[in-house]
Amino acid sequence: MKAAPEAQRRLLDLQAIDTALAQLAHRRKSLPELAEIDTVAREISALEDERVRAQVAVDDLDRDISRFERDIEQVRTRKARDQARLDAGGALREIEGLQHEMATLNRRQSELEDAELELMEQRESAEEALNGVTAKLAEANERRTSAEARRDEAYAEITKEEEFKTAARGPLAADLPTDLIALYDKIRLDSGMGAALMRAGRCGGCRIELYGADLARVRSAPDDEVVRCEECRRIMVRTAESGL
Repeated sequence: MKAAPEAQRRLLDLQAIDTALAQLAHRRKSLPELAEIDTVAREISALEDERVRAQVAVDDLDRDISRFERDIEQVRTRKARDQARLDAGGALREIEGLQHEMATLNRRQSELEDAELELMEQRESAEEALNGVTAKLAEANERRTSAEARRDEAYAEITKEEEFKTAARGPLAADLPTDLIALYDKIRLDSGMGAALMRAGRCGGCRIELYGADLARVRSAPDDEVVRCEECRRIMVRTAESGL
């Protein structure tokens, strides 16, 4: 393939832009915020599971406490009824029976109140655990929001740079021969670099120094000949720095 030496040299400018665009694409995919967001998301998921379990524990205790409160209220109602009957008087046998039942009800109320108190203490601990998990969850969500904001800011900066580089690439590529650009793009898509400066007898793509027949081939090639490296197949752009 033939191309003017100046056109070949301008491939280096094009390659510099494409390298910058590739670096920006890599930066977009490897932002530290992405790893941070992923880590925090897993933490939030685990905390959410823990919060659900803590909430269930509190709800279960609330249900049990409510049941005890209903039972205690029933005992109180029955005691009030028996007390009213005692106050009204009656046969000795009936009074003794009511007194015995009142004693039984007092013991039952005491047992229920003790059990309820124990549950209330357990609920206090369960609520403290729930509040602790909820606080951790809120803090983790704040960290995720902050990381997402920093990610979006970085994305916006990268997009701005990409648009600037792409805008510069268009006119440059349009001024180069179509066949030269087609070859350059094919090599670049295959290897990430389409053209490289040959400096001091060394290919700028694979960094291999040319010797013997390979070096003689490049030296003897006309200036408008598009020379490719035998090792990496990239276009080697020759300038005064090439050592030929």
